[in-house]
Amino acid sequence: MQLTHYNTLFKSRKFPVVLVSDNVTNAANVGSLFRISDAFGVEKLILCGEVSLGRKVTKTSRSTEKTVPYELQNSALQVVKNLKEEGYQILAIEIADISQPIHTYQFSAEKPIVLIVGDEILGVSENLLKLSDEILHIEMFGENSSMNVAQATNIALYELTKQFL
Repeated sequence: MQLTHYNTLFKSRKFPVVLVSDNVTNAANVGSLFRISDAFGVEKLILCGEVSLGRKVTKTSRSTEKTVPYELQNSALQVVKNLKEEGYQILAIEIADISQPIHTYQFSAEKPIVLIVGDEILGVSENLLKLSDEILHIEMFGENSSMNVAQATNIALYELTKQFL
């Protein structure tokens, strides 16, 4: 029998992870980030840039915007600087000349984590990449050099949380 969210045996958990989106503005992607944050027990979602929470976000999020702690902020750079000063380790998901494959990275639970995901077109900004402790990428085997921010976030949070279990 297929289970529903009312009768699954999954335990609710929170992980010391703050998800920061750097100018992710597409309503479907923003809604997906709420659902992903809920599914993977993210401590907080911080949406930075010109983000609006409308009907499309609510529809995609399936009401998780009501249960996931979140903030709307203007500057991802300022948010990440503040969190770094508070002792968070800063990890960005981006394909870069110094990035390493996420599936080989050993996440540390010694410090809480900020996971940065980027703009649908431009990715994570250069200033945020410079501020990051590590830049991680998801290996891909097709012709395209990027993937949708929501799918990338799913993969990254899966890799991260499976190491914490």
